[in-house]
Amino acid sequence: MNDETEKKRTRETANKLFGKGIKIDPPYLMWKEFDRDLANDFSMFITGNLYSRSVLTLPERQMAACAMLAAIRATDELKLHVNAALNVGCDPKKLAEVFFQVATYAGMPAVNEALAVYRDVLKERGEWPIT
Repeated sequence: MNDETEKKRTRETANKLFGKGIKIDPPYLMWKEFDRDLANDFSMFITGNLYSRSVLTLPERQMAACAMLAAIRATDELKLHVNAALNVGCDPKKLAEVFFQVATYAGMPAVNEALAVYRDVLKERGEWPIT
């Protein structure tokens, strides 16, 4: 695959994930303040290669990402990925269930933080309460 094909795939995948919903600056903007070339390499690897693989669907990848981010209590990154999960069609009730499942492995404080982030994103999107 050539560089232009990879850049195009990166842009298309990023647009699906982050092109709508609430306005959140992606970490990429901060990365490139430090090192533009490395930021581009990270972006093309993460979004253009990893997230565009077809073994898992984008909704499946986002559910996994949200579960992991909730478990490690990375709330800023979780906000970005909750929004992306909704953008690619994750069922809101299933996403809430994923957060409750985190209790088994990371405890209720992680669940509470994840649900608070999730509720805030849903409110900003005008999709709260879940019906």
